[in-house]
Amino acid sequence: MLTPTIQTTRSEALAAELDRAINNKTKPLGSLGALETLAKQLGLIQNTRQISIREPAILVFAADHGVVAEGISAYPQDVTWQMVENFLAQGAAINVFASQNNCALYVVDAGVNHDFGPRDGLIDRKLAKGTQNFAQQAAMSNTCCTAALEAGKALAADLKGNVVGFGEMGIGNTTAAAALMHKLTGIPVAECVGAGTGLSPEGILHKQRVIEAAVAKHADAVTPFDILATFGGLEIAMMAGAMLKAAELRKVLLIDGFIVTSALLVAARMQPAILDYCVFSHCSNEQGHQKMLDALQARPLLNLGLRLGEGTGCALALPLLHAAANFVNQMATFESAQVSEKSE
Repeated sequence: MLTPTIQTTRSEALAAELDRAINNKTKPLGSLGALETLAKQLGLIQNTRQISIREPAILVFAADHGVVAEGISAYPQDVTWQMVENFLAQGAAINVFASQNNCALYVVDAGVNHDFGPRDGLIDRKLAKGTQNFAQQAAMSNTCCTAALEAGKALAADLKGNVVGFGEMGIGNTTAAAALMHKLTGIPVAECVGAGTGLSPEGILHKQRVIEAAVAKHADAVTPFDILATFGGLEIAMMAGAMLKAAELRKVLLIDGFIVTSALLVAARMQPAILDYCVFSHCSNEQGHQKMLDALQARPLLNLGLRLGEGTGCALALPLLHAAANFVNQMATFESAQVSEKSE
């Protein structure tokens, strides 16, 4: 497997140009706050002062997880395929939010335990009907994990636009994400595990114990790839591959919540420069997400108490990307508007 080589976006010359352009707009210095930081990041990603948000798309990756056999979810596994059907019927939150923001939405079957058959609107990249139960054995073989990463890269390469949002659906995937978080950050499992789809305190404790036992069982998984193959999901691995390729192509990566950030955590351990390309849409209400963001030194745009997944945070944050690009491109300067600047 060849990991894409991601170039840092750092450019002192362009950063200075962007600072001058932003600071010369008709506003007090720094008064647009996080939008100014975002605009500068977008300019550095796109290597230009002429920032654009072109044909944004959200990829929603769906897959099932063998670890649900351990009773770690409040919902049955069938909900994964049922929610995919809901996406295809335009009935989910992500459909509503993507539509209202003129954002393309692609649903990817990375490994759902269901036969959909050929379906309009569904991208079939099924590699298996879910992962193995990582409480008993590795979730994926090395071959399967590599195939998932490569499939994700190919999907990202096919996108026309310059902004890619990431979403997911998979009963059991907060358990996989918590295990990945623990292994890649060293944060105690108890601080990584949350309610997921709505577990009781007793259910959360059981999930914690399942992960702790699995981590002990698979203590030899130490590289990012091995950790992903051992504890990850097909949708998580495919997302990680898509993120790596999108960054290689200098696209903006719009990151959703807990599970999506766990995929990024893997990708960032493989290629640290990927973080230059990431816009973190929100901080999830799922226990552990804030700590995961802290580990990545990430500052999310929104904090709405969301814990839905699907890429909903990405769609809700998209107007802020448009706003950041538009103020740089359209707002008057002090000179053009003949407005006096601040006195020294």
